Amino acid sequence: MSISSDNAQAYWRENLRIIMGYLAVWFVASYGCGVLFVEELNAISLGGYPLGFWFGQQGSIFVFVVLIWAYVASMNKLDAKYDVHE
Repeated sequence: MSISSDNAQAYWRENLRIIMGYLAVWFVASYGCGVLFVEELNAISLGGYPLGFWFGQQGSIFVFVVLIWAYVASMNKLDAKYDVHE
């Protein structure tokens, strides 16, 4: 079954909204926590290391992996909402 033009536009509008939301979270976690807010975060220790250093080295990677799983779940929900199949 093909998707109508109106549904296709709504689908891609929601898809772009989801992507922009996750990119914003990724930006804050990687650039914000690893560069911009590093001095404030270094006041907190995680496993014996300053939190700013941890975000710069490992934390942003963990956030990225979680965002991948969240994006998959969001897209599965969006595909079901618009009855889109691969």
